[in-house]
Amino acid sequence: MPVIDGHNDTLLNLYLVERGGGRSFFHRSDIGHIDLPRARQGGLAAGFFSLFVPQQANNIQGGFDITRSGKNIKVAPPVDFHYARDMTHALMASLFRLVSISGGQMKIVHNTDELTACMDTGTLAVIMHLEGAEAIDPRLEALEVFYQAGLRSLGITWSRPNIFGYGSPFIFPHSPDTGEGLTDYGKRLVKACNEMNIMIDCAHLNEKGFWDVVSLSESPLVVTHSGAHRLCQSSRNLTDSQIDAIGASGGIIGVTFFVRDLRPDGRIDENTSLKQIAEHISYIAGRIGIDHVGFGSDFDGARIPKDLGDVTGLPRLVAELQNQGFDREALEKITHKNWIRVLRNTWQN
Repeated sequence: MPVIDGHNDTLLNLYLVERGGGRSFFHRSDIGHIDLPRARQGGLAAGFFSLFVPQQANNIQGGFDITRSGKNIKVAPPVDFHYARDMTHALMASLFRLVSISGGQMKIVHNTDELTACMDTGTLAVIMHLEGAEAIDPRLEALEVFYQAGLRSLGITWSRPNIFGYGSPFIFPHSPDTGEGLTDYGKRLVKACNEMNIMIDCAHLNEKGFWDVVSLSESPLVVTHSGAHRLCQSSRNLTDSQIDAIGASGGIIGVTFFVRDLRPDGRIDENTSLKQIAEHISYIAGRIGIDHVGFGSDFDGARIPKDLGDVTGLPRLVAELQNQGFDREALEKITHKNWIRVLRNTWQN
């Protein structure tokens, strides 16, 4: 069964590992979670390949912020625009090189016709995604450039502030209500993405920012990699009211495989069963319907269950969902059809 996955950090992983001489995307490796041979084995047909800017080496210590609950929490500081721009360009260039030397085995897709055509021919479809808008200038001129280069999905923040809004820091236990909402720049960014038919991803965005997107956006609400806060009280997870809003908009939640956002105890423990991923999927589907849930792995960016291992474990996850009572029609929606519908409704093609 083909899988469309809502989030991976494979481009950054490859960039960092290859600089030290580690692995190639075109050869099977034990390093990381995704390469082309393993993607084919696991049934990965398409994925959101993230352009993520890591924290600067000389800027990794955040100050303390005060949340509404009165907790003192450490927040990753903003990154420099020029550093973010250069890093994003480097990752984009790396992606372009991969596609160029793939001999037609990979393709950056710009619309759902290209996406489904890739799935029909066995070509790995790459959806270019910007995780955190630090590389975009206040006038949004870079947004147009990135769009022309193939960008079709954008997360306003990672878990740190930028000129557009405030990401939710990593806190457990805590709600996603961790600060202020979108800035004026952020509100303009939402409107611009709507006009350009770029998918807006609310993953990592704090709760006030999420509700700002709800009030502004005319597209389906999307969270590419998260979980249900009712099952795991991570600040990165979604409250019931957020889940309800996503369902009402016709949107989708890609359920993360990151163990910390799955477990009721919030521990980073790879001895986490596939059943816990299935429980988050079941909870969301039970609340807002099977049409509004999919996969959002966070492959190559997070610690995932040992029983899953890497992308080759996707069939085991599908089997677990089947054991939990999901029939073939439901599994097709979870694995790929829901993503296709939301992207078609967002991209308008």
